[in-house]
Amino acid sequence: MATAPPTPTAAGKIVRVLRAAHLHDTGRKALLQLACEKLRGLGAPYTSVYAYMLHGHELVLEAHAGRDTEHQRIPVGKGVCGTAVATGQDQNVPDVSAIGNYLACNLDTKSELVVLIRRGHTILGQLDIDSDVPAAFGDREHAEVKEVANALAVLL
Repeated sequence: MATAPPTPTAAGKIVRVLRAAHLHDTGRKALLQLACEKLRGLGAPYTSVYAYMLHGHELVLEAHAGRDTEHQRIPVGKGVCGTAVATGQDQNVPDVSAIGNYLACNLDTKSELVVLIRRGHTILGQLDIDSDVPAAFGDREHAEVKEVANALAVLL
């Protein structure tokens, strides 16, 4: 008896939507916006999702879903987002109030997950997820966002 194909994960479904959009010549900004909207659409703990792309020594906000932010540009090395690029490592901050150089997008944000979008060793940008829930992001959420970031690295 043949076994049924595995049920796609939430991130897998988002990746399929992104690939389909790419096949229909959807541009970079629209792909980033779609990724932000679909991740936020997963519900809690994804309160707000921001796509920052690296331009020289600065991260530039190119798309978001959820709350607006005043942080349109973030220098590499500043805040959680800039630290992710400077260190080349994803950041999972369970309590943003414990971070000395934290750049608050919103006072209700309690935790943050930053996942780099990279092609090989080259960092293209990042997905920055804010949550109103403390310690909101575990291995599952990190893996979901990483799957979407990896797909974006190929499609952009």
